[in-house]
Amino acid sequence: MLPQVPIAAYLILAAVLFSTGVAAFLIKRNLITIFMSIELMLNAVNLTFVAFAHMWHQVSGQIFVFFVMVVAAAEAAVGLAIIIAIFRTRETLNVDQIDLMKS
Repeated sequence: MLPQVPIAAYLILAAVLFSTGVAAFLIKRNLITIFMSIELMLNAVNLTFVAFAHMWHQVSGQIFVFFVMVVAAAEAAVGLAIIIAIFRTRETLNVDQIDLMKS
């Protein structure tokens, strides 16, 4: 039987992933990079849900992760479509140069 990984390792990994996502969200100026950092934060939260669901032998955490993944997939499709539309009109993905109130 394989030794089990302690839940603290999963929580530390999730905290590192979430912190990396927050830092990239705050520092980066490219829409694609900001979008990827949001997805990274969602995956860090999903890892936490799965870790606690496994620890407490509950399926509800894994079901919640499934719904978060469905919402994230829909968000990715709509978000990428918006990013493509912005790039086609503004010809840049730098958030400092994008002002949607101007034509």
